[in-house]
Amino acid sequence: MEKRAFITGITGQDGAYLAKFLLDKGYKVFGLVRRLSSPNFWRLEELGIKNEIECLDGDLTDEYSLNQAVKAAQPNEVYNLAAQSFVGTSWKQAVLTSEVTAIGTIKILNAVRDFAPAAKFYQASSSEMFGNSGGLDIKDENTALHPTSPYAISKLFAHWMAVNYKDSYGLFTCCGILFNHESSLRGIEFVTRKISDGVARIKLGMADKLQLGNLDSKRDWGFAGDYVEAMWAMLQQDKPDNYIVSTGKTHSVEDFCKEAFKVAGITDWKQYITQDPRYMRPSELHVLQGSSNKAKNILGWTPKVDFEGLVKMMVEADLRRLSKK
Repeated sequence: MEKRAFITGITGQDGAYLAKFLLDKGYKVFGLVRRLSSPNFWRLEELGIKNEIECLDGDLTDEYSLNQAVKAAQPNEVYNLAAQSFVGTSWKQAVLTSEVTAIGTIKILNAVRDFAPAAKFYQASSSEMFGNSGGLDIKDENTALHPTSPYAISKLFAHWMAVNYKDSYGLFTCCGILFNHESSLRGIEFVTRKISDGVARIKLGMADKLQLGNLDSKRDWGFAGDYVEAMWAMLQQDKPDNYIVSTGKTHSVEDFCKEAFKVAGITDWKQYITQDPRYMRPSELHVLQGSSNKAKNILGWTPKVDFEGLVKMMVEADLRRLSKK
């Protein structure tokens, strides 16, 4: 029988890559889409899958619409990827972030419990939940969680609610604690895409400066297209569990800049960088590095794209986009 998957956040980076991955596996894919005056389908269109997805109207803040969407999809698998996902904005819009990212997860869990109780449920948890817990230590599934932003706190709430619905109602729920994962489909407000786009503009003579915040922050950066495969693999197991998805290697924002300018053929890159206090976080998360040994041993998952390959992919994609303009 044809498997049916329901994805919230399908118009985002992860949702688009996941939808393509599932379509290639023969799934019928349904996506929850908010009503907007200007629909945000560019990622699905770029991957050439917009017309292969059945879009269902709904919003994580509206429980009735979620119930109707789950009833219509009758999914075998549900992937909850929707969130207010920009960490910087979460301080300015803490209530909205909580309503969408935290409370919205309860609403979709309720919809699955009531209308598709046999479905397997994936919750997009985040490495931001660790905060600075454990200092420079590599994080694993047993590391204490100590979030340092409204976004991370909301994700932690959603994470534990997914665990609770597994324990309380017997739902098959898995939480993927994903470390930073990027791509050419990443939103322009995220630092990695801001860098790749900015470097491309400087290379093409469309800009002369790239304004950034903290250059010393280190992250465990991987390719989003690899990470959605781990999401799927979690729901193919006989028993639900939580897994870290990461590369196990860290690089600083400065490292990302240096590599991006290298791809563009610019050696004297430091002269193009300025630091702007507006992009500094009220509470900085200094280093995030994760161990995905559990995912490797149980799911058979390992990342395919390395750091240099990721940066190259992103810069070259932005050079192509901007050259067309």
